Amino acid sequence: MINRTKFYNNNLKESTMKTWLLSTGIMVLTALLSMGCSSSINNNITINNLSEGDVYVNFRGSVIDIASGQTSVISNIPKGSYTYSTTYNVPAGVSGSATEGNMTGTLIVNAGTKILILYSSTLLGGTYTISVSISDSDNQTQTTSPNIALPGQTERKTNLNLTGP
Repeated sequence: MINRTKFYNNNLKESTMKTWLLSTGIMVLTALLSMGCSSSINNNITINNLSEGDVYVNFRGSVIDIASGQTSVISNIPKGSYTYSTTYNVPAGVSGSATEGNMTGTLIVNAGTKILILYSSTLLGGTYTISVSISDSDNQTQTTSPNIALPGQTERKTNLNLTGP
């Protein structure tokens, strides 16, 4: 004769053990997955204006006014692709102007991205030239500077690819 109580208790123990293992496994997996996610956004763009005139950057539906010699920091930018465009003031008494670098483009923001946009200018022969140089913390092997003549060279060409590899 089969002892039904013993049979029932063994099945209950196995069922309880399986449920406990499954619940523990789900809790451990959830804890491991949530450790890799941050609740805060740590992305920012720093715009440094070393040019002689004010610079205006159209970014995410807003115009950011950066006076000559000033810096502006945009923080907590969600991950994504964002277009930007730049306009600028030409100092008084200048007969012409030119630009070097990407005054418009797309910035790719990933988790933990830091981007620096640096504006500078020269005034030669009555022509005001504003240059932009962009670097980021995501890809340190890619050149993102404007065409700059090095000593002994007439022109240095760079491959400006602001949208990533």
